[in-house]
Amino acid sequence: MDFYRIGNKIVYNKQIERLFRRAMSLREKGYSQSKVAKELGVERSFISRLESISEVRKGKKIALLGFPVKNKEELIELGNKYGLDYVFLLTEKERWEFIEHKSGLQLFNQIMEIIVKLKEFDLIIFLGSDMRLDLIDSLLAGEIIGVELGESPLTEDKYVEPKKVEEIIQAFI
Repeated sequence: MDFYRIGNKIVYNKQIERLFRRAMSLREKGYSQSKVAKELGVERSFISRLESISEVRKGKKIALLGFPVKNKEELIELGNKYGLDYVFLLTEKERWEFIEHKSGLQLFNQIMEIIVKLKEFDLIIFLGSDMRLDLIDSLLAGEIIGVELGESPLTEDKYVEPKKVEEIIQAFI
């Protein structure tokens, strides 16, 4: 039900959702709470309250990435639970699909875009082979926590213990 009767008023929840999305989009773009409030025709304290009641976590920007991961969906859910800023996990099949239909230049550019993006993060949790862990550690500065999935080359999906990943996340939030 999208409508609620409160006394003699009818409240439409989709209108509230649109207002929330618009406010958060503007805040994400760097608008001040005051500017967002003025644009939406509400008080600044309302914007502040929206942010505080919907806050998932504060602190470091965290990325989770790795391959080849057997329980990818479970780890994505874990990332969503903790509001991680970036999650990029691939199964072995997806890893090959990622490179299959790209030219060398396209692949190089996409990998460079990912590396540049990862430089924004305070913490990177990387799931991969011993060789990939060393490579990521060399390419990126900052806090990198590696979870080794085995010796390189990995040719099949590996199960990653969600509790282990969750413990790492909890240690940094």
